[in-house]
Amino acid sequence: MENLFKQSTKYKVQSTKSRRFLFSFFFFLFSFLSFSQEKVQDTTKIKQLDEVLVSGVRAGKKNPVTFTNVTKEEIAPRNLGQDIPILLNYLPSVVTTTDAGNGVGYTYMRVRGADGSRINVTLNGIPFNDSESQGTFFVNLPDFASSLESVQLQRGVGTSTNGAGAFGASLNMQTKSFQEEAYAEIANSAGSFGTRKHTLAFGTGLHNNFEMNARLSNIASDGFIDRASSKMFGYFFNANYITKKSQIKFLAFGGKEKTYQAWYGLEDPEKLENDRTYNVAGMYTDEFGNTQFYDDETDNYWQHHFQLHWSENWSENWTSNIALHYTLGKGYFKQYREDETLADYNLPDFNGNFTSDLVRKRWLDNDFFGTTFSLNYRTPKTDILFGGAVNRYLGKHFGEVVWTQFYTPNTNKYYDNIGNKDDVNFYVKASQTFGKINFFADLQYRMVFYEATSFRFDDVNDTFLFFNPKLGANYQLNSNNAIYAYAGIANKEPRRDDYENGSIKPERLFDYELGWKYNAKNLTVNANAFYMKYKDQLVLTGALNDVGSPIFTNSGNSYRYGIEIESVIKLNNKLTFQPNITLSQNKNRDFYFQRDGVLQNLGNTNIAFSPDIVFGNATTYSPINNLNLTVLNKFVGRQFMGNIDSEKSILNAYNVHDLNITYLWNINKGIKSILFSGLVNNIFDYKYESNGYFYTYDDDFSSPGVITTIEGAGYFPQAGINFLAGATLKF
Repeated sequence: MENLFKQSTKYKVQSTKSRRFLFSFFFFLFSFLSFSQEKVQDTTKIKQLDEVLVSGVRAGKKNPVTFTNVTKEEIAPRNLGQDIPILLNYLPSVVTTTDAGNGVGYTYMRVRGADGSRINVTLNGIPFNDSESQGTFFVNLPDFASSLESVQLQRGVGTSTNGAGAFGASLNMQTKSFQEEAYAEIANSAGSFGTRKHTLAFGTGLHNNFEMNARLSNIASDGFIDRASSKMFGYFFNANYITKKSQIKFLAFGGKEKTYQAWYGLEDPEKLENDRTYNVAGMYTDEFGNTQFYDDETDNYWQHHFQLHWSENWSENWTSNIALHYTLGKGYFKQYREDETLADYNLPDFNGNFTSDLVRKRWLDNDFFGTTFSLNYRTPKTDILFGGAVNRYLGKHFGEVVWTQFYTPNTNKYYDNIGNKDDVNFYVKASQTFGKINFFADLQYRMVFYEATSFRFDDVNDTFLFFNPKLGANYQLNSNNAIYAYAGIANKEPRRDDYENGSIKPERLFDYELGWKYNAKNLTVNANAFYMKYKDQLVLTGALNDVGSPIFTNSGNSYRYGIEIESVIKLNNKLTFQPNITLSQNKNRDFYFQRDGVLQNLGNTNIAFSPDIVFGNATTYSPINNLNLTVLNKFVGRQFMGNIDSEKSILNAYNVHDLNITYLWNINKGIKSILFSGLVNNIFDYKYESNGYFYTYDDDFSSPGVITTIEGAGYFPQAGINFLAGATLKF
């Protein structure tokens, strides 16, 4: 399979006319489709129609794909203000971290060692990853977990999806659909570090084929780290028109966030030990030599999503889904900079002063819009899905200086750049059952057209053509046991920052999976082995750029292999265990590094931020009806923060336990129920760092004629014992 598709990737082919034609053609085509309307009769079929929204990106139980499903009921007990990555922390192969140290604000996740820019995220099948950075910024969707119906985390290449390729995992999130009965919910929570969340939600219930539901949320926190505060507002609106054969959904959701920067971590070992909340962001020295902190060193961003979905059941075997979407994003981060050269900002000197302290804003203004579509033919033994997407991203990058110590400049842009990207893909997925064997094939062709300008790199006008095939089979041994085998290829284009760092090769991943699934009344086990072989993988170097973003480099050949085991063990009606473990090896082959002025082949080295062991468990005890006590445990093994296996780059292993207590009080008199939730994080008050950075530079000045490579590292401390408590009233 690898040899068959070695020539499947082509790039740097300029094709602007064909891009515009493709984009215009598909919008023209779908503008002629009309909607059918009937009276609603069968709510079971309606719920099946709702699943059509995500059928193009999700795996089914018969598909030979490694995945874990999470329901809204599983999310609710810990949904007290922390963000989605933290709520998914206990899934297999998942490692999470947070800048502020307490799970509020900027939070991140890695899966199988792959960071957020390698995890494909979709919202109802619509791409969520930023088109240029390919990152996932959940801080822009405050309290989005309160509007989720379910989540599926596919590990590895998985099935074809929309947006950038999955180089570690795919996260498919489906929002709540219609509610047949009217409802209202009020949820409030509060806890350590001034954290609080307030949520109001309601639904009209289904009347005359129409239903609306909505949510408003406000989240704020001072953060564990000094000044790492967050203020966030989120909203969600969903209007549904439903008949027996049709469902039309309009969604509007988004949010606004203001977060004090905490992305530089902590380098000083003494402070790491004795002053773990210290934050260097915004630090400067005043005219008297005193250390000060700029009080508006903040990130500010607004993001609004609009989606229109039409799902149609044409006959017993044929269904379709078409979606139009538009995302508007705009914001900036503000920085205090010391002793900057005024000419670098196109500013004049002041009475012979050529440098000055100044405050700058760096803006991102973008629009993302397009369509996704699928047509599904299904019988009890055959399932064929034709689909694709056409999406366009228009990005503006510009910077302003708003203050200097000598004068306030007129509004000026010291840089003004663009980043435009068109993404077109088509796929066909087929699943066929013969007796106990289900064969699966998934073929995707993807075209990416990218244009960008920057003061940091030469103008870009690149085209990438990718063919992403996947094949597999699932064999149902008996009612309890099934085994599966899978092979898939994914290709991925460079990010905007990769052009800046000179790492502009596209990447390719060959993923092989072999798994076993056991499902009985009191025991469920999913076990799989994986081998992921990379060509020109963009691995984290461990270093950060001047705005706290991680730097990547093409590593040539690399691989990841290991086993994942997850299970649910019900000892009785009161006690349940949910352990999972990942054991893996993650290596660069023949990694070259220039140390002390000499280029050296270091042989096989560990891939940065890829622990060999990740373990999670949830032990739930229910002493009485509606009362659940859950102890959650996460162990993450030792990691290297760089790719040269330096002792200086080691991020120590950590083992953290949380306690979650919930009690559901059913009232049914005015108030339907009250859910009381309590969460104690890090109950043993363990000191640990879940993330960090590593850098090197050459010292060629201390000893003339001698080059010495200097290494340094920083860390992101996480909070000790802390708590959140809340109550959700349902009417």
